[in-house]
Amino acid sequence: MKTDAVRGHLDGLLLSVLETGPLHGYAIITAVQERSNGALELRKGTIYPALNRLERLGLLRSAWESSGERRRRCYELTDAGRRGLDAERTLWREFTTAIGSVLEPVRAPGHAT
Repeated sequence: MKTDAVRGHLDGLLLSVLETGPLHGYAIITAVQERSNGALELRKGTIYPALNRLERLGLLRSAWESSGERRRRCYELTDAGRRGLDAERTLWREFTTAIGSVLEPVRAPGHAT
């Protein structure tokens, strides 16, 4: 799936995969890919600016963690981030309902196409 398809929904995707607990950047990319059965592939150049922006907005917090000799930044939801995720889910439901009503209109029985 094209990266453009994710535009406008990236915040919700990132917040959603962090709902279960802290993850580092590569684990976030992997979680999105696994949850979408490989349909969505996020790039580092896409998620890190978004993660930084979400952190500046107070929806995420981050901390450096060490894994062996490697240090990596782990991100987790704040309370505001959980509320933001709820709002993203509401917007997503409204969006899919509106698009669905256009792409797959309900036809009255006996209505010719």
